[in-house]
Amino acid sequence: MNIRYLRYFIKVAETLNFTRAAEQLHMAQSALSIAIKKLEKELELTLFHRQERRVTLTYEGQVLLQHAQQIMQQIESTKLAMDELKGLEKGEVRLGVPSMMGSYFFPEILMAFKSRYPNIKLRMVEAGTQTIRKMLVNGELDLGVVVNRNVPDTLATEHLLSSEMVAVFSEKHRFAQQASVTFEEFFSEDLVMFREGYFHRELADEICQKYQLEANIAVETNLLPMILKIVEHNQGVSPLLELVTQSEHQIRWAPFKDPVKLDIVMAWRKGSYLSLADRTFKEFVKEQCNR
Repeated sequence: MNIRYLRYFIKVAETLNFTRAAEQLHMAQSALSIAIKKLEKELELTLFHRQERRVTLTYEGQVLLQHAQQIMQQIESTKLAMDELKGLEKGEVRLGVPSMMGSYFFPEILMAFKSRYPNIKLRMVEAGTQTIRKMLVNGELDLGVVVNRNVPDTLATEHLLSSEMVAVFSEKHRFAQQASVTFEEFFSEDLVMFREGYFHRELADEICQKYQLEANIAVETNLLPMILKIVEHNQGVSPLLELVTQSEHQIRWAPFKDPVKLDIVMAWRKGSYLSLADRTFKEFVKEQCNR
């Protein structure tokens, strides 16, 4: 099977458009169409439903896509391994980090890492937990920081730190007089929440389901500074990591009466080759967490 044809197939499957795929591959559309037809002939299968203005994957195409992506990931891993045997380094770490961790935990670590390893490029993607998990599985990220809950079996994990989710509110809010907050009290308030897909939203939804509560969500946003500003002005409350409260002195916080403990881990795809840069970064972060 021609590896080049598999690469072409993946691009068409991703774009579902021969013209766009050809542009991204920097080749003529006619040449791309011929290559895909040759692949279909070799496999004796139809991979795409071709309509006048629309292309969709057949069932056979969907199955091939899963295997083709794994093959290309293995080829990339093999190339990296061989390059390092020749004394070369990938020199780049693709890291996925949730908003709160990216804003309050990683800045100092990233600066320290760059000081020690100035030639390694860091490409950090801020995203929700669900997105990070998906990007790791698909090979779009090398490493990802996630909460150790609902982690796919295809990912390996290593503990980084433990944290706690707490109720965050204004110093003028009634919760400021309490040592702790019950779930019933918290979810009856106007809530300022991240959108679905972020781990603190997943936790809130699970708590509501477990205790048969209904969340009174007043504002949804993925902008952490906006959440903090709304809370500061006593226009809502929010569940955030305790590490956020250590830096934001204009807000107040209290633990939940039933503590919400979190195990935060570094995750990567099982069976994939971690480059020397990836391994170096992973060990550096672990070293910083153990200080």
